[in-house]
Amino acid sequence: MNKYRNYRYFPSAPFDSTTTTVMMFHAATKRMSVLLKRCYSTLPEAATAARTASTPRAVRLRRSRKTSTTDAESDALPSGLTPTEFARYQRALTKGELLRPDGTEPTEAEWLAKLNSRRSRLRGTREVVTPSGAKETQVVGEKVYLPNIIFRLVPNFTPLGKPYNPYEATFRIPQSVTKTDVRAYLAAVYGVQTTYIRTDNYFAPVRRAWNGAWVRAGRSYRTYKRAVVGLVEPFYYPMMPEDMSEADREARERSLDELYHTRARKDLLKVELLRLTRKNSPGWVWRGEFTTRRGTILKKIAEQRALREQFIQVTKERMQEAREL
Repeated sequence: MNKYRNYRYFPSAPFDSTTTTVMMFHAATKRMSVLLKRCYSTLPEAATAARTASTPRAVRLRRSRKTSTTDAESDALPSGLTPTEFARYQRALTKGELLRPDGTEPTEAEWLAKLNSRRSRLRGTREVVTPSGAKETQVVGEKVYLPNIIFRLVPNFTPLGKPYNPYEATFRIPQSVTKTDVRAYLAAVYGVQTTYIRTDNYFAPVRRAWNGAWVRAGRSYRTYKRAVVGLVEPFYYPMMPEDMSEADREARERSLDELYHTRARKDLLKVELLRLTRKNSPGWVWRGEFTTRRGTILKKIAEQRALREQFIQVTKERMQEAREL
């Protein structure tokens, strides 16, 4: 089984030939590797703090037993290694896996640079040796030129009183998309470099259908996957209306009204609802035969009682007239 067959690569433009494909892959691999090496090694404090805050809860609880850090702090060491990476480095040193032929061992910074170069490699390719002995880069992933998957950008979850984190971006993606697909898609289509990706699945709640079967709720409660992506360059999500000042909020509403006529649409919807519910009469109130209001029921009872009393009175008068005759 080919271990690369599940990788998908999203090229920014179609290629003309296999030779062009290989050359462009070579150039892209070297360029992205050098760029991401530099980006990984120079992450700002806010980005490392975001990486620490986005780690799984079980990992954070395990680390908190050894060192106490807050959500606004980073647990990275001075060399840039996280506690997990530092433990891997120490374990590899103890096993002797990092010993070089000349008897030296790599430093923490050198080991981290090598680790980041592997993380930032271009997936979906591998080096093969031709019959002539030369090495070539072969594309083994599935190329997707016109992807139809939807990446929905949503605001990051920000606790009350905490500042917005610009070194993270949150997406809602299909459940079939993997972390490798997210990294390749953002790098190839938008040129966005990522440092880490956390994904979690949200399952829609189940409810009883009309036939008694258990089904999942739809619309806004549908099942989706969330991807929290660490960014090298900061990105500020457009301000929400509740975060704007009064002047900015009025200017935004004015521009939306000029572009999309939001106020006119609301007024038209209100008029249409009034037309459908009021029956073109300002004092009209619906009173159907099958209405089960308390007032309507009491009114029906009173009408039936009045009819019965009227029938009894008419019958009594007829009986008296018959006796007199």
